[in-house]
Amino acid sequence: MAKIRVKQVRSSIKRPQNQKRTLEALGLRKIGHVVEHDNTPNIIGMINKVKHLVSTEEA
Repeated sequence: MAKIRVKQVRSSIKRPQNQKRTLEALGLRKIGHVVEHDNTPNIIGMINKVKHLVSTEEA
């Protein structure tokens, strides 16, 4: 399955609790942290919820 690389580029301070939990579920802890996930509909939905806080690229 294809991989997608997710990088946190903005802070989660002053964000709603559900966005903070989504970042945690993606495995992101701080600005500049990069994680790789399979390109599944679940992961894409999570990324879309916090797309203003992260950047993505195909791995």
